Amino acid sequence: MKKFILTLVLLASTSAHARETASSNTTPKFRDCPQFFAGATSPRINKSFQVAPRALCYQSFAILYSGVSKTPVFVAERLNRAQLEDAKDEKRTNRFFADARLRKTERAELDDYKGSGFDRGHMAPAGDMPSARAMAQSFSLANVVPQAPKNNQKAWSGIEQATRKYVMRAKGDVYVISGPVYEGKPKTIGRNRIWVPRYLYKLVYDPATGRAWAHWIENTDQARASKPISYEELVRKTNIEFLPKSKVIG
Repeated sequence: MKKFILTLVLLASTSAHARETASSNTTPKFRDCPQFFAGATSPRINKSFQVAPRALCYQSFAILYSGVSKTPVFVAERLNRAQLEDAKDEKRTNRFFADARLRKTERAELDDYKGSGFDRGHMAPAGDMPSARAMAQSFSLANVVPQAPKNNQKAWSGIEQATRKYVMRAKGDVYVISGPVYEGKPKTIGRNRIWVPRYLYKLVYDPATGRAWAHWIENTDQARASKPISYEELVRKTNIEFLPKSKVIG
């Protein structure tokens, strides 16, 4: 099996910030928004990294962000029926923006996507957002990846819709984590060299049942959604332990 390389592993930087964080090998803590993770425990990444990713909190989701790939490592949500009912009335804004909390050297800009041939693909979908503020925040470029257009608009959209349908039937909160996976030397777009993922995943965990599964799809226009993979397979593919081991029924 080919080795999948995540956003936080890879290119070394010569900046002072990189030198300061090069020896770190723990995932940043989401102290201001632990509610988006099962058991208030953020994922454990089983790799060291050369440039520390950033933990970013928003009203309805949390992002572990890589300033190397200039995309999220993962985006976490806690969904339930009430939130999705609220989201039905929210008007989609489509106002993408570069997140001012990120330094210019570590973020994507609007121009990077123009003429690239790729969509700005949401990880935390606009369709999940229960308020105007949350909707606006979902258009941060920190929450998107370069995504093949038909993939974003059809196959991935179908995965998002299937996830919402499940949440509407669930007995309580459902935790969802989405992200990109890179393989080899990634293709890039734009002046800021935004990495293009080879694959995308969406993990769904229902605490009421203890069950977890993941949608895994290649980032191409030809890709089609297939049968979900197991939680264990997702962990092997990504080297990320998304959930506390005691939470998932084997």
